[in-house]
Amino acid sequence: MNRKVTTGIVLTCATVTVGAVIAASLLMVAQPAAATAQFATDTGKSCGACHTNPKGGGPLTALGSEFKANGNKMPSK
Repeated sequence: MNRKVTTGIVLTCATVTVGAVIAASLLMVAQPAAATAQFATDTGKSCGACHTNPKGGGPLTALGSEFKANGNKMPSK
């Protein structure tokens, strides 16, 4: 095979590989939190019911962890 063709194929494969690595890295970047005050409205609970901070945000309480694990729906007890 021609040396220029071989070099072109190697560069193309390397470029595709680098692109795939970059794309995979972007998918793994943390997403912003999806919690909103609407959850409090929908559930009838205060933000402090699910968060250790009464105004919301920050670490979750046990109920907040269950809510999150249950697909953002109140767990049935």
